[in-house]
Amino acid sequence: MSQVLFHLAFPVNNIPQTKAFYSAGLGCEIGRESPVSVILNLYGHQLVAHVTPEPLTPQKGIYPRHFGLVFPVEADWEALLARAQQHNLTFAVEPKHRFPGMPLEHRTFFLEDPFYNLLEFKFYRNAAAIFGEREFSEVGENLVMA
Repeated sequence: MSQVLFHLAFPVNNIPQTKAFYSAGLGCEIGRESPVSVILNLYGHQLVAHVTPEPLTPQKGIYPRHFGLVFPVEADWEALLARAQQHNLTFAVEPKHRFPGMPLEHRTFFLEDPFYNLLEFKFYRNAAAIFGEREFSEVGENLVMA
């Protein structure tokens, strides 16, 4: 099977702000764009930001809606973390270890774009935990944002 790419469309209110966060901040390549949308390459996956006239409001917590990436190499996760810090991106949840000492242990952080979209970036110590380790029931945590 050839490589399958993930596609996600999400709402924004301003294309220049979108490009500043995703391209200058996260390092996404910019693809096609119009006054009301822009295609972004996030580590080989297609994000499409669409301008909406509807007001965008923050969530009360990190659930139910967020998107992101799982890094197979910890150094790559650390490099993105450093980039986010260098570009003063907004952290919805600061970098942390979840489930330390368990087979589910992973490092994670959440960013919030200027339109309240939440992005999570993870690295699992045990790659089997990405889709497996079904004997455990822990999934995420209940975090409420300020």
